[in-house]
Amino acid sequence: MPRKKFTVDQIIRILAEAELPQMSNAAVCRKYGISEQTLYRWRKKYRGLSSSEARRLKALEEENRRLKRLLAEKELEIQMLTEVIKENF
Repeated sequence: MPRKKFTVDQIIRILAEAELPQMSNAAVCRKYGISEQTLYRWRKKYRGLSSSEARRLKALEEENRRLKRLLAEKELEIQMLTEVIKENF
């Protein structure tokens, strides 16, 4: 079964719907085709956040991922250059 991608706004709406007293977690999960574990994971990550705060969190996570990749590339470059220097001397 292919994974569905939900936007941050959709996740916030789903969580708000799950908090309603007349909706059970199982009903919300069936409605959106997600597992209860996914719902709990989203709650842990996005509970108490507004849509704008959640979008900002997502942007910061993406920037962090990009910076980590750049750092890894630079460390690999440094390691390669030090090996070249050792071979020459």
